[in-house]
Amino acid sequence: MRTITLEEHFVTDSFLRATGAYDKPAPPWLAQLQPKLLDLGDGRIAAMDEAGIDLQVLSLAALGFDALDAATATPLVHDINDELAAAVRANPTRLAAFASLALKDPQSAARELERAIQKLGFRGVLLDGTTDGLFLDDPRFTPVFEAAVALNVPIYLHPAPPPESVFDTYFTGLPEGVGQMLSIAGWGWHAETALHTLRLITNGVFDRYPTLQLIIGHMGEMLPMALARTSKALSHAARLRQPVAAYFQSNIHLTTSGYFTQPPLRCALDVVGIDRLMFSIDYPFSANTLGRDYLTELEQTLTPEDLAKLIHRNAESLLNLS
Repeated sequence: MRTITLEEHFVTDSFLRATGAYDKPAPPWLAQLQPKLLDLGDGRIAAMDEAGIDLQVLSLAALGFDALDAATATPLVHDINDELAAAVRANPTRLAAFASLALKDPQSAARELERAIQKLGFRGVLLDGTTDGLFLDDPRFTPVFEAAVALNVPIYLHPAPPPESVFDTYFTGLPEGVGQMLSIAGWGWHAETALHTLRLITNGVFDRYPTLQLIIGHMGEMLPMALARTSKALSHAARLRQPVAAYFQSNIHLTTSGYFTQPPLRCALDVVGIDRLMFSIDYPFSANTLGRDYLTELEQTLTPEDLAKLIHRNAESLLNLS
């Protein structure tokens, strides 16, 4: 059965030079991943083969990108997308791509999205966290939403490290290394992306763009567990065309990236349903083999039809991959 994963990351030399990302004083585990992130060829394909992954949809691991000014970031992201397109052309049956954008210049970002979809053949766009401290519901990002809707491609909303003020308030005063990890994979990434998603809903983004499709990873960033209470509270406060929870049936999709236990999946299945779920691994931050072991476990609990939806059919439909 075909297996597609769609939160799988890379970097380029040009990105590393511009941002200094993954250099010291980065944690050793993060620096050690740099060779795998840079590999868009044989090593990556071999790691996919080891775990029976047929197709990866690649996206930039954009740590440090938001610190760049628009004049630097806009041409850089053009080059990054070109380099990714070349990697896809070299392995067109194994790799696909999400565009990267430089959001500090939203008009240029919208034009780059159009180029990436229409000329480079990308399947959507992945955006990371806040930009200059602003969430994507801010009106200045309207050109990007309009472009995504016109092009009929989804936006993958991905976490990013918190702004400095948030880090100082919530994640200091802890043992060395604990605060940083708590601010990202240990909790902060998921809490902020959940908040970001709820802001997009309650600020009416999906009412203005009813066909817009949003993907969030990490088994829904804790939202499935909280959605009944959250929807009840927010739906009374926000003036929307439908309850908050209903947007998870019309506009929002979840991936499994980085989550390899069954309780969160069962919750997501109960709350949003199999038709809104897609398999992902979060390579190389999670190992492909870990994802394969998880799928082997799910073969015992999901029907063949539901497993097929999870690991390839839903992604093929949403990203036009078939």
